[in-house]
Amino acid sequence: MGLTAERLRADLDALALREPRLAIALERIGYPEPRLRERGYKTLLRTIVGQQVSVAAAASMWRKLEAELGADFTPACLLARDFDTLRACGLSHQKQGYARSLCELVEAGELDLGCLPGDDEAAIAHLTRIKGIGRWSAEIYLLFAEGRADIWPAGDLAVQEGVKRLLDLPERPAEKATRQLAECWTPQRGSMAIFTWHFYANPAL
Repeated sequence: MGLTAERLRADLDALALREPRLAIALERIGYPEPRLRERGYKTLLRTIVGQQVSVAAAASMWRKLEAELGADFTPACLLARDFDTLRACGLSHQKQGYARSLCELVEAGELDLGCLPGDDEAAIAHLTRIKGIGRWSAEIYLLFAEGRADIWPAGDLAVQEGVKRLLDLPERPAEKATRQLAECWTPQRGSMAIFTWHFYANPAL
């Protein structure tokens, strides 16, 4: 199910009762669209492909990768390609190392994305065993692909800026402060995170 439009609306309505500034913002710009992703290694692989490049560049690399491997490619398909083949798809040496680490763990049965720990912190620790998957990437996966309701990617700059604007803070809070500020939004921090992106990107503000 994930954080559907209905779930986002219900969560944000509940939060707005406790956070008057959220209620005002919702009235001004409305509710965010859901951000739902497929559960599984491909979503993590797309995260790796998209690291430190523009959205357009990441989309181009992914199209080339699918053209080379096939739309329904398995981890074994990627592992069978050599460096130059993946380089032609746009994957740098570092990205190839990260991608192979992910695919090797899945192939070996050491990473079962269909059965991650139920505890959020334990799931984050499990995912960050993969080379190239840090806390932010793990949180984004759990939020978008698993729809975990209380994930709060406090290290995300857009989340930090969204919190600054929403709460009318004098400066953008650092990761630790952003995490502390959100404690009162538990257990609906995932919906609030999606709203902060919506709030940050809204041209009317």
